[in-house]
Amino acid sequence: MISHSKIGSFLLGLATALTLSACHVGSLSSGSGSGSPTPKVAAEGLWTGTDSVGQETVTGIVDSMGKAVFIRSDGLEFTGTLGISGSSVAAGVDGYANYGSTFSDGTTYGVGTVSGTVSAGKSLDLALQFNTSGNTTIASTWDLSFLTISTSGATLAKISGSYTDTVTGASATISSAGVLTAQSATTGWTDCVLNGTVSVPDANYDVYDVTYTYTSCTGDWATLNGVAFSGLALLNSNNSPNQIIMATAGDNGSGDYGIISTLNRS
Repeated sequence: MISHSKIGSFLLGLATALTLSACHVGSLSSGSGSGSPTPKVAAEGLWTGTDSVGQETVTGIVDSMGKAVFIRSDGLEFTGTLGISGSSVAAGVDGYANYGSTFSDGTTYGVGTVSGTVSAGKSLDLALQFNTSGNTTIASTWDLSFLTISTSGATLAKISGSYTDTVTGASATISSAGVLTAQSATTGWTDCVLNGTVSVPDANYDVYDVTYTYTSCTGDWATLNGVAFSGLALLNSNNSPNQIIMATAGDNGSGDYGIISTLNRS
């Protein structure tokens, strides 16, 4: 759970963590590694690059079925399932402003498309055409490079443990069976309890599927009670401490919501 007042600093940290290799001072790196496993879909894995218009960092997470989430460093999240034919990629996407923030026109949701080309384990080049529910158009291109941390593999044993939300201080736990629970710290603005699951779609790739619901939320967060969230996560086991980046979305019939979170292993 991320508070609106801290989203900029959090995403700046996320962007930095995922691009440190370009400066040769971090443990994440771009490009395909030797002996990498063959992806189930050509775009499977973790990707990073830059938005052509605002120059925000874009981080992409794609699972073995083509389910994808793209996180922009200004707090926008775009989700969809990639259709891939040869090197061509296309998808309809839903877009969300991170909960507590908005698009430039004050709205929080919209729809659009991404299309482009993919070279497995190398590059994912996409054009975004998007309209917010307030009819503001967002059009840009993302030239993304494959992160070799993608092929570090995923297991429930690897991701299980205790974590702390870097912004809210909420405590989270993932069991060895993939049971996800979290309880907000005493911050004065929410009492949310989170219950969900983490699963491994492909053990070869550092990508996790995530589902959860909130209960007991108060204040501005009360609207999230009972909303079924789903999305994707990555585990950066090269970071010290280990860090989970997670992006999810859900709706309750009266609203559409996106939440971007970062959790540090306790």
